[in-house]
Amino acid sequence: MSFVFPPMPTVSVPVLGQPSQFPVHRIYCVGRNYEEHAKEMGFTGREPPFFFLKPADSLVVVETGQTGQMPYPSLTQNLHHEIELVVAIGKGGRNILAADAAQHIFGYAVGLDMTRRDLQNEMKKQGRPWCIGKAFDHSAPIGPITPIGQAGDVNNAEISLQVNGAKRQQSNVAKLIWNVAETIAHLSAAWELQPGDLIYTGTPEGVAAVVSGDLLEGEVAGLGSLKILIK
Repeated sequence: MSFVFPPMPTVSVPVLGQPSQFPVHRIYCVGRNYEEHAKEMGFTGREPPFFFLKPADSLVVVETGQTGQMPYPSLTQNLHHEIELVVAIGKGGRNILAADAAQHIFGYAVGLDMTRRDLQNEMKKQGRPWCIGKAFDHSAPIGPITPIGQAGDVNNAEISLQVNGAKRQQSNVAKLIWNVAETIAHLSAAWELQPGDLIYTGTPEGVAAVVSGDLLEGEVAGLGSLKILIK
């Protein structure tokens, strides 16, 4: 088979302690999945989960012990950080039961859902899709994937983010409105999940703006940390 131009290489994420890489298929993100974050965004209650997608090549992959770099994106004056637990799917399926969800998880990682908040808010006001606020280049930094057997009690792990050494976000994965298993069940009812899918599970309260020169350090207990410098 020939192509009119060389195809892009497969986007992949390193796996902790393994020489092989995790090839990425799709990136799904869960909106407003911590109650306190929902409140700070002007919403309350346990609403049905909703999802948006980012392109696989929006990942900024950061190796263990390294500091990744993210260029400050165009068109925005209000770039927000959102620290998240990321679930890596190793076995696909449709209409997966929450009780069976763990069988489909390859591992977990620390991720950032970076958001052009001003553009997102403007699109909301106009009733238009807000991909421009979420699915832009370099909008999904991620650290190495920890296999599920090495990740510990992820469902009760502390999750936090510091900016220039000052804490901005602090919570626990146990406070997810829709937990990991429930999220996989809902998501697989809408799309057939595939090996290589990543699920950004939502961010806790404390989201705020960052500027060029800021150093972000996010952590999920048991999964290490993710460092990103905004250029």
